[in-house]
Amino acid sequence: MDPFLDTHTVLLIEDEPTQRRLVSNQLSQRGFEVLEAANGREGLFCWRENPKIRLVITDLQMPEMDGFEVIRTIRQEESRYTYIIVLTGLDNRKALVEAMELGADDFLHKPVHGDELKLRLIGASRLIRLEGLDQLVFGLAEMAGSRSGETGLHLRRVQEYCRLLATNLMQSRPELQLTPALVNDMATVSSLHDIGKVGIPDAILHKPDRLTDEEYEQMKRHTTIGGKLLWDLYQENGSNFLKMAYQIAVGHHEKWDGTGYPRGMKGEEIPLAARIMALADVYDALTSTRCYKDAFSAERAKAILIEGNGTQFDPKLLESFLASENDWLKVKAQIERETTNVLD
Repeated sequence: MDPFLDTHTVLLIEDEPTQRRLVSNQLSQRGFEVLEAANGREGLFCWRENPKIRLVITDLQMPEMDGFEVIRTIRQEESRYTYIIVLTGLDNRKALVEAMELGADDFLHKPVHGDELKLRLIGASRLIRLEGLDQLVFGLAEMAGSRSGETGLHLRRVQEYCRLLATNLMQSRPELQLTPALVNDMATVSSLHDIGKVGIPDAILHKPDRLTDEEYEQMKRHTTIGGKLLWDLYQENGSNFLKMAYQIAVGHHEKWDGTGYPRGMKGEEIPLAARIMALADVYDALTSTRCYKDAFSAERAKAILIEGNGTQFDPKLLESFLASENDWLKVKAQIERETTNVLD
């Protein structure tokens, strides 16, 4: 593995077996995990099922579905950027131009030579590192949480609760059009839900007593403060990953019946990611010890969530929570065990 290249999973889509084997071997020698597909249809299925794929190398002329359609579909469906390199002949300039116009990032001439492949991988790796926001996201979220007294454990639990809820919805509600990649991104950016608290005064964040009406109004501003921060980043970057983070930051205190804040959105006006975050956040608040209360039992927390069915929470989401509640309890117990082991 070259020291300046990150290890990534590469999806190689090529219908010609000899060419596919040649490129696959060169990738493997450089430490990449290679997933192979013999046509565009197989390739898209593999890409949708494996959210860790950030790099795709695809031929253009293939049976069943060509590389042009692969590029077009990935650009329509991706939430986090996928770097696409096309394989092309030296004399096929027209096809190369069309592929680049559709959204391909780079190209490789056939037959593929090791030096050229290495240069293309360096370029891809640089961009993927810039797009690899997971650790940065969690670090920013912990920084914001430390000001408000929230811990990394809260962020980890909420991430996993969001993942469980979104996964259940993906399996039980195909009309929502969730994919493994969207589920993964939703869990990742959930940790930014309260990043706007960096703009709330410490006297309010750390007040042990009940907030006054005026203080509560100031506290509510964390949704719009965080939303503006993330929206500005989205405008510069254009990443749907950041757009989802914005939706969660702004909308995680909205309620299904329209009585939430900051916009009083109602029902499906509230983005799905924000609705998922709202339920996960409330559940964690109920089942965790805070400076102003003891942790509620799982049964009491469930009863409170059920009381909010159709008023605070989307009924579809509550149904999914109830179907996977045991998994939520396992996640909470596992994180608590890991914490205890570290402290010991």
